[in-house]
Amino acid sequence: MSYVHHVERFYGLPTYTFSPQVNPENLPDPGSVAWRIQCAEIPYEADYMGRVDAYWARFTESVELEKVRALVFGHPWYDADGGLPDEPLIGLRSRLTGLEALFLGDLESEESMISTIYLGNVAPVLEAFPGLRELVLRGGEGLDFPVTGHGELRVLRVESGGLPPEAAAQIAASDLPSLERLELWLGDESYGGGTTVEHLAPLLAGAGKPALRHLGLQNSPVQDELAAALASAPVISRLTSLSLALGTLTDAGVEALLHGQPLSHLRELDLSHHFLSDAMMLRIWTELEPQGVRVNLTARQEDDGGNPEWGQEHGRYIAVAE
Repeated sequence: MSYVHHVERFYGLPTYTFSPQVNPENLPDPGSVAWRIQCAEIPYEADYMGRVDAYWARFTESVELEKVRALVFGHPWYDADGGLPDEPLIGLRSRLTGLEALFLGDLESEESMISTIYLGNVAPVLEAFPGLRELVLRGGEGLDFPVTGHGELRVLRVESGGLPPEAAAQIAASDLPSLERLELWLGDESYGGGTTVEHLAPLLAGAGKPALRHLGLQNSPVQDELAAALASAPVISRLTSLSLALGTLTDAGVEALLHGQPLSHLRELDLSHHFLSDAMMLRIWTELEPQGVRVNLTARQEDDGGNPEWGQEHGRYIAVAE
């Protein structure tokens, strides 16, 4: 199953890939779509950057930027080579007055491995757009999140095969009073990940994010440790949904959850892509479903035992790595 593909809808809007060949009169209403800025078809040649600049200029001239609500940036603004700086976007903040949502790094595996999509420091973007409500980041390499606060952000999602632990810690410690949904794909240490429970301590304690209702700590090789920490974490009591999907969750992690604080207030518990036994699947289903909790147990995986010669203690794996 592929978990990384071009986004078809964003911020409740269909995505529309801007083409400089389209007559401006035939473009959709600026606020009715999420505009994808994508130059993947441009070959690497002598006038490459000139053509990219021309593409961006054509977009800014053809579309009434004041009415744009959502932007999706793909290649080459975000790619394995570092893409372009954020100045072209930030430089138009006086015109992008209605911008509410940004997706940075909309690349598929054919364009770049997710672990090598370079993101860099996103603080200037958040500072430039104080009215931003949703931010999705795909990648992880070079990600820096030195954001002390942002008053309007409702949704933050980081899709990564290797989220830098320092960035995860920055997100956990950030002051985001309006944030309702937070989803972090933590990833594998071999691809730049390595986030531990300690890195997430402020988040688990419920600090800085009083409006949080959905939490996803996903795609982690230490999914059991995260589940055990969440079993007694203060943040759980305010959530309506929790996701521990895409990782290496086993019976031990679910056992810890079931022996922790009550989960009956949740509307949904997503454990998809897991390594649970039949008995544990039946147990969590029968304990929580009658209490109104929708439990997602799809995409069960098999532990193949690993390879001791390579130092592998087991054969469990996360859903998205490289």
